[in-house]
Amino acid sequence: MNIMDFNVKKLAADAGTFLSRAVQFTEEKLGQAEKTELDAHLENLLSKAECTKIWTEKIMKQTEVLLQPNPNARIEEFVYEKLDRKAPSRINNPELLGQYMIDAGTEFGPGTAYGNALIKCGETQKRIGTADRELIQTSALNFLTPLRNFIEGDYKTIAKERKLLQNKRLDLDAAKTRLKKAKAAETRASIWAEEVTKSEQELRITQSEFDRQAEITRLLLEGISSTHAHHLRCLNDFVEAQMTYYAQCYQYMLDLQKQLGSFPSNYHSNNNQTAVAPVPSASSNVICSSALTSTSSLVITSPSNLTDLKECGGSRRARVLYDYDAANSTELSLLADEVITVFSVVGMDSDWLMGERGNQKGRVPITYLELLN
Repeated sequence: MNIMDFNVKKLAADAGTFLSRAVQFTEEKLGQAEKTELDAHLENLLSKAECTKIWTEKIMKQTEVLLQPNPNARIEEFVYEKLDRKAPSRINNPELLGQYMIDAGTEFGPGTAYGNALIKCGETQKRIGTADRELIQTSALNFLTPLRNFIEGDYKTIAKERKLLQNKRLDLDAAKTRLKKAKAAETRASIWAEEVTKSEQELRITQSEFDRQAEITRLLLEGISSTHAHHLRCLNDFVEAQMTYYAQCYQYMLDLQKQLGSFPSNYHSNNNQTAVAPVPSASSNVICSSALTSTSSLVITSPSNLTDLKECGGSRRARVLYDYDAANSTELSLLADEVITVFSVVGMDSDWLMGERGNQKGRVPITYLELLN
């Protein structure tokens, strides 16, 4: 029975406190009651904490989007995290692309130029996928986890203490209001003297509790500077992880480019590994044509007009059939449909002519040209 009486009294006291705070808050909003202002330093700390929380959330969420663009996958990872279970490992996009390329190259034939190139590209994509997985794991551990710990841990504690401070401030101002009313009534009736004494005592208690809570809140808020320093170290770790990832990807693609560069730069036949030139539409003025010399390979032969050009040593105008990027400084880059001047040089390989465009000169592949009349 005594315990029940105690619980009822406590409930009544809590209800009275809540009502008092509600009345004080409403009167402040209506401008009918005074409000104790926090000191400027504490206000700045509160503003800094709120700003840190807002931007930390934005950076954290956008980093998650960067590392995992698939929203469904992010939701799945979130659910598993809340269930305290490890999310199942799934193949990522570069790995999936790599597997498709390898499967295609295997079906086309590893002995063909295209099939071989697909397999090499697929293996590189898989290595990029592995590097991508490592970036996500490292970033989650060294960058996202500390940010999340701040939002779900430190800042929640700050928000809790801040709410307590707000309640203590409302209690203090309510006590001030009651004391003010009691003193005003005391001047009219001496029976209010006891109420004034009671209100003064309540004011001293609420002031003490408010000051104590303000100090607790201030100490927590001053830890935001340490949080910034910690997040700076985490940011450096994130940058280092990205730098490692992009350096790996660059090296992988550089190696792949060298491997692909070992293939002839012109078109390849899928039925053999001998390079053949792009075959233009049949016409009498095409510089070269393909002739079948055996059952296993194709060889480029020169038409009569090209032979005449080489023998006479003169120059002719030619239209470019396809874009061509020069492999080195001795060659001339070409753009499809442009017209250049070409001529033969003694001792030059039969598959090449010397091209001239204004003041620019360089070797050009004959398979990319069409002589003009």
